[in-house]
Amino acid sequence: MSDKLKVGILGATGMVGQRFVSLLADHPWYEIVVLAASERSAGKTYEEALGGRWSIETPLPENVKGMKVQNVADIDDICSKVDFVFSAVSMSKDEIKKIEEDYAKHEVPVVSNNSAHRWTPDVPMILPEINPHHMEVIEAQKKRLGTKHGFIVVKPNCSIQSYTPVLEAWKEFEPYEVIVTTYQAISGAGKNFDSWPEMVGNIIPYISGEEDKSEREPMRIWGKVENGEIVPATCPKITSQCIRVPVLYGHTAAVFVKMRKQATKEQLIEAMEKFKGEPQDLNLPNAPKQFIKYLPEDDRPQVLADVNYEHGMGVTVGRLRPDSVYDWKFVGLSHNTLRGAAGGAVLCAELLTAKKYITKRI
Repeated sequence: MSDKLKVGILGATGMVGQRFVSLLADHPWYEIVVLAASERSAGKTYEEALGGRWSIETPLPENVKGMKVQNVADIDDICSKVDFVFSAVSMSKDEIKKIEEDYAKHEVPVVSNNSAHRWTPDVPMILPEINPHHMEVIEAQKKRLGTKHGFIVVKPNCSIQSYTPVLEAWKEFEPYEVIVTTYQAISGAGKNFDSWPEMVGNIIPYISGEEDKSEREPMRIWGKVENGEIVPATCPKITSQCIRVPVLYGHTAAVFVKMRKQATKEQLIEAMEKFKGEPQDLNLPNAPKQFIKYLPEDDRPQVLADVNYEHGMGVTVGRLRPDSVYDWKFVGLSHNTLRGAAGGAVLCAELLTAKKYITKRI
């Protein structure tokens, strides 16, 4: 009998679901026991349900190829087998809200990659190095849901990972106004070049809903916990533009920052490179050893050279220099399906496990 926690993946056939499978197939703490997807995939083996659509650079793990896919709607049966689930389902926002709450009400913790609950006041949206203290609202959420063990935690949007950690590292210098333009990979839309040939050699200066997320979600991460809810911060002010570019993996951000306190370039680089959080202190399995790395070369960071820094779980920064209008400007890069999606959710789960929010239940 395995001592590992038993995990289900909801939405296992999609691009983020596949990334969950690749990360969890040989995880030291977790064992995949359920793969769930839509009704049309139910009853097929995982390999059959994928139908040749495995999109991860590493091979499809042998230990899941023959696993039967279940219908995500079979909540009673799935919940009888798992200690917790990861959610990457593809449904309407209202449907996602309901199904994630249904799992939580069955006393199964849900760690979600979806955006549906990111603004539910008592659902923590965790970027593990920055706001692990927001987990304390889980107790208020349990009271609302009427549960003892079940709850929902979400991870933030993929595009904010390449600049929000830097602003957090510079907190002592009081950033108060930020302009950011993100250049976002097509896998952020759940697609590759085969399924989206129009993106080859193309740029689309619009991603639905992304600019709102880029401006508002950091405010929730920096918010205060009051009366069992998270109250968003009001500073720094962020304005953004989000552009889809012909890159498979990697979100790049060009950022301009005003600060209330003066700093030298050396101080800013030192603050970034020394920045760490509870994942590093606890030595969690997927925690990057050094979260933010500064690259001094004029032409870095680059997607091809740097997107897999710290196995895709770290952030690389370059081109830090004074600005003629703002105080400083820089370029940041993060892996959108690892740190920005499934990997970030797995790191959240590891932190929840280390803090005893997720425990064995079966």
